Amino acid sequence: MAESRVDPGRIRIVSNAPLRTKDYILYWMQSSHRAEENPALAYAIEQADAAHLPVVAYFGFFPGYPEANLRHLVFLLEGIGSAARALEALGIRFVFKAEDPAAGVLSLARDAALLVSDRGYLRPERSWYEKVAARSPCRFVQVEANAVVPVRTVSETEEYSAGTIRKKIMRQLDRFLVHVPVRAPARSSLALDIPTLAGEPAEKILAGPGIDRGVPPSPEFRGGTDEALRRFETFLSTGLDRFSEDRNDPGTGIASGMSPYLHFGQVSPVTLALRAQEHGGPGVPAFLEELIVRRELAVNFVTYNDRYDTYACLPAWVQRTLAAHAGDRREYRYTRKEFERAATHDPYWNAAQEEMVRTGKMQGYMRMYWGKKILEWSATPQEAYATALYLNNRYEIDGRDPNGFAGVAWCFGKHDRPWQERPVFGMVRYMNAAGLERKFAMEKYLEKMS
Repeated sequence: MAESRVDPGRIRIVSNAPLRTKDYILYWMQSSHRAEENPALAYAIEQADAAHLPVVAYFGFFPGYPEANLRHLVFLLEGIGSAARALEALGIRFVFKAEDPAAGVLSLARDAALLVSDRGYLRPERSWYEKVAARSPCRFVQVEANAVVPVRTVSETEEYSAGTIRKKIMRQLDRFLVHVPVRAPARSSLALDIPTLAGEPAEKILAGPGIDRGVPPSPEFRGGTDEALRRFETFLSTGLDRFSEDRNDPGTGIASGMSPYLHFGQVSPVTLALRAQEHGGPGVPAFLEELIVRRELAVNFVTYNDRYDTYACLPAWVQRTLAAHAGDRREYRYTRKEFERAATHDPYWNAAQEEMVRTGKMQGYMRMYWGKKILEWSATPQEAYATALYLNNRYEIDGRDPNGFAGVAWCFGKHDRPWQERPVFGMVRYMNAAGLERKFAMEKYLEKMS
């Protein structure tokens, strides 16, 4: 294979079949829905130019993805439409089909000299990669494009907390926090006779069977790289300088709003980090801590903990202390349906739930409070965990994401330390409404949500 400008730490040969003389290099776009700042795409183009071949890009749209609903799928398809236009502007034919992605990529790989994919971290994506690796007729190379520092470069084991992973990331940051430009390939593939996105309009796909239409699209977030960058430029000019001081205050609205776009790979964390550094100011360190250290701690978690979506993922000390207090009296107790309807006694919790249901995103500090109270007001910690994951995955645009799984787990003690023992929580960190009122002007948050 040709030498690459992409750091070798991002590149992994998944299936080392012989290189072949075929029609094109195939880029499997599955988790990085963008043409900009995409090392996987850049690598595919480099290999294509060296072999004097065009590049074909493929996305397999799988409506049956676990827990996906109309809100998630509309946002995803908006992003795919944006990516399709950008790819074709580069002279790259984009193949979009509603099908099992593994089956679709194997079909196209029959005429490919090389298969290049990006990398997702959750169980469904990993199962697709494994199926393709076992049956691919050509060499299969995976390029990590959705983390600043590749997960296995940072650590080969599950990390205990942000404190244990931070130094490991920072040692590698200068190496990987670099711009990887995507240039048009020397040979266009637009003349190839392969169906594209235009052949299967989003409206037709979303009207088909098997789509959960129970959650409407977000009225506040639209998918796509252009939309992500527009929002981020607004954040840079109006919010970044205040990020360190005000990001936790529910009433200020100081947030980048990037998590939905990062979830679908519609924007690169490298792009965001470099733009923030270029802007400068007092908020940059706190922003990079959230974007890189905390986010990549979550990636580490789902990579090395196969039980990341179950109560069993929690540390032994958490499970022991919650079991010891499982029989404690709960002053309030709610069912999943009551939580879902925001029908609790707590106006702050209700406002957070309503924000998530209405917009597809919840203010960050309230998301922690929200999870803690589900633990406090459920019959058992196991029931609470299942309820929190269900609500998060159903209503958040960035649900079913490493950050979402790690965020719910954090509310139950993951990536944290033991605290003073108290009823129900045991030694798991506690949060209450009085703490919110002491730190923030909560009436501003309630006004925003009314």
